Amino acid sequence: MRFLLLTLITHQPDPVTGAVESPARRLRRAVESARLAEELGYDGFAVGERHEDPFISSAPPVVLSHIAAVTSSIALFTGVTTLSLLDPVRAFEDYSTLDNLSGGRLELIIGKGNGAAQAKLFHVTAEDQWERNREGYDLLRLLWENESVTWSGRFRPALTEAKALPRPLQPRLRIWHGSATSRDSVELAARHGDPVFSANVTYPIDSYAELIAHYRERWAAYGHDPAQALVGAGTAGFYVTRDSQDALRAYRPIFEARQAVAREHNLPIVFPTVEDFVERSSALVGSPQQVLEKVERYHRGLGHEVIHLSADGDGLTDKQHRESLELFQAEVAPELRRRIASRPLGAQRHL
Repeated sequence: MRFLLLTLITHQPDPVTGAVESPARRLRRAVESARLAEELGYDGFAVGERHEDPFISSAPPVVLSHIAAVTSSIALFTGVTTLSLLDPVRAFEDYSTLDNLSGGRLELIIGKGNGAAQAKLFHVTAEDQWERNREGYDLLRLLWENESVTWSGRFRPALTEAKALPRPLQPRLRIWHGSATSRDSVELAARHGDPVFSANVTYPIDSYAELIAHYRERWAAYGHDPAQALVGAGTAGFYVTRDSQDALRAYRPIFEARQAVAREHNLPIVFPTVEDFVERSSALVGSPQQVLEKVERYHRGLGHEVIHLSADGDGLTDKQHRESLELFQAEVAPELRRRIASRPLGAQRHL
C-alpha cells in the first residue's frame, strides 16, 4: 500500500484555539507539510483545488511547483484538478511544466469540481459540468500524447495542428478520476483504462464500496484486465496515538467543530457522535493496531492500493500532528506495505 498526505489548504480559524493564520503563512505551512511528508517517508503529497471559502487552494500547479523545488523524490498529486473549470490547453501547459520541473513526479487526479462559487467565477453550472469535465479530459489526453493536435468541441475554440509546449517529461502521465458518488466519473475512468480515487470522506464506507464495485464491473466490460484496475481512497480524519482513548479525546473537539459548521450550513449530519464517526466512517483515529485493522477492513470492500491522510493538523498542536504522522509511518505503514501489494507512484513508475 502507498500513502499520500493531502491538503485542501483550508483558511479558517483553528477548530480548537480559534487562531487564524495569514494567507501567506497558511500557504507556507502547506509547503512545510510536503517537506515533512518526504522527510518521514510518505509516498506522495496532494494539493486540492477549490475556488471558494474556506479554501485558498485555487492554484495547485503554483503550490506544487514550489513543493517540487524544496523536495526531491516524493510524488506530487493534485486532489483534484477541477478540469471542468479549466481551459485544457492552459492546464496542459501548467502541468507539463510542473512535470518537467519535478523530474516526472506528477500524477493528476481530475474531477468536475463542486461548490456554488464556481458558477459565479467560471460560469460553469451543475447542468454542464459533467460534459465540460469529459470534454476537457479528452483534449488533455490528446495534448499529452500528441505533439500536434487537431480537435473541436463545445466549450473552447477548435484546434488545428496545434502544438502545446513544453512537451512533458513523462511519456504517459497517469491520470486518476476522483469521485465521491458519481458513476459518470468512474464510467469515464473505466472506458479509458484509468485509475479511480474515491473521496471516501462523507458517508459510511459501504456506499463507496458500491461505487468501486461498479467501476470494476465497467472496467471489465470495456475489456480491460481486472488485475490492472487501480483504486485509491481517502480518509475522513486522521490522528494516531499510542493510547486509543487519548486519540479520541484529542479528536473530539475537532469533530464537534466540524459538526457545528455542518449545522450552520444546513448540511446533513451523517455521524451524530465522534464514536460513531470513528467506527463507521473511513477516519483513522485511534491506536496503531486499531488503525491497521480498520484499513485492512475497508480494503476488503474497496481493494485500494493507495490512501490519503490529512496533511493538516488543525485542532492539534504541531507536536501532536508530527508525532501522529511519525507513529503511522513507524508502526502502521510498514505492515500495510507488507500485506497489501501496490504499484509505484510518481517518478518511481519509470525506473
